[in-house]
Amino acid sequence: MKKFSSKNFFVFNLVLASVIFGFVLAFLSFSCSSPGNKARAQEVQTTVIPQDALSTAENLQTAFRAISDKVLPSVVELKTVSIRRQQVPNFNGIPWEFFFGEPNENGEDNGREFRSQGLGSGIVVRRDKDTYYVLTNYHVVGDANEISAALNDGTEYAAALVGKDERKDLAMVSFKCPDDLPLAVLGDSDTVKVGDWAIAIGNPLGFMSSMTMGIVSAVGRTGGPAGNINDFIQTDTSINQGNSGGALVNIRGEVIGINTWIASSSGGGSVGLGFAIPINNTKRSIDEFISKGEISYGWLGVSLTDPDRETLQAMNLNGRRGAIVSQMFLGSPAEKGGIHPGDFITGLNGKEVRGMNQLTMMVGELKPGEQANFTLVRDGAEREVSVRIETRSNEVAAENAKLWPGVIVVPLTDAIRSSLKLPANTSGLYVGTVIAKSPAAVVGLLRQDLITSVNGERVRDLPSFYRVLREKAAKELWFDVKRGESNLETPRYKR
Repeated sequence: MKKFSSKNFFVFNLVLASVIFGFVLAFLSFSCSSPGNKARAQEVQTTVIPQDALSTAENLQTAFRAISDKVLPSVVELKTVSIRRQQVPNFNGIPWEFFFGEPNENGEDNGREFRSQGLGSGIVVRRDKDTYYVLTNYHVVGDANEISAALNDGTEYAAALVGKDERKDLAMVSFKCPDDLPLAVLGDSDTVKVGDWAIAIGNPLGFMSSMTMGIVSAVGRTGGPAGNINDFIQTDTSINQGNSGGALVNIRGEVIGINTWIASSSGGGSVGLGFAIPINNTKRSIDEFISKGEISYGWLGVSLTDPDRETLQAMNLNGRRGAIVSQMFLGSPAEKGGIHPGDFITGLNGKEVRGMNQLTMMVGELKPGEQANFTLVRDGAEREVSVRIETRSNEVAAENAKLWPGVIVVPLTDAIRSSLKLPANTSGLYVGTVIAKSPAAVVGLLRQDLITSVNGERVRDLPSFYRVLREKAAKELWFDVKRGESNLETPRYKR
């Protein structure tokens, strides 16, 4: 057999490569020259965006640009510094003074100073000569020792706290500027509907003057951060840390909300669940911050609960919405006006009450001295009660000794009877909560007691409990209870 030499092998490979390359060129030439491919190439080259669609998109783009131009100058970045001191431990033999400094001239050790920085947003809402007022969240500036406000062009001014309110999570700061700055235009949040455009403007994660866009996902949301009495606008607009206190605006560039908090399962990042305080909740607060440095609240003098399904059924309120008066402050506007524990409030000044949080907010918005008309259900009948609202004070609202009667009872259910090993036909009211220092606590009522009578009259359900409390406990109050295997009568509480 004849063998290839290395020279012959090289020539063979060269010829083979040339043949393959020629085949590929011929295939490509055929493919490109085929009628179908020519038509598709021509189609790609000649396809254009329909003019009406392009015009719509450009008009929307123009609207967003106009919003940016209108709102960005009235949204500021708020930088804060909070200072706290911590006492330094004094261990013998360790030179703490070397690390933390000597005591002051009075010989006192004020401890080590810690400075923490914060970041948020604010909205310029008012001007008085060269002083500008900025609305923001309480949690942005509430405990700050130093505050500065930066405009969207980067100019920075020292700011001062004007007023703050933790219940509404609102605060106001001011700064002085000689220039003519635009003020935010406040819209009407009562007209906001699900599906409306929602644009957030602020400083997320320190990225100054950022604008994000989405829609309104829901209105009238409740259940925000603990202690906050607002309802909220929910939006899928991207909101992150640093957006707090910034503007949520509509397609006209009007502020409809103050971006306040997000719900997130990703450690604080936006997942499309952002919440803003409706701007109408803040309009009276703006005036009061500027004029008085604080917000005043109307006070009714009741403690409210949202009834569960069993309570609604026990009180013959199936299908109704509202809030139950569980307690009443003695001497309060509610008592003077004729509201009693057990009343189910369904309306205020002609507006429907959907629940406890909403009613709390509605009462808080009433002006002290205002006459308010409450719609309520008592003993199955609807009635109107007029109450003169007073000014709320934190001291009065915290006086448990005046909470009447100071006990929250629930109807007996099969589950409760089973847990207490009671016969199936046992009647009475189960004590779920006894409020410390209240009349019920003073007479010795305990949680898990079973109330069988009030002031000597048998009570078998919630309506009879509240009726006897209302009609027979004007001057004194006592209970008959079953506690374990014992039947007891409590001491008497005299009003």
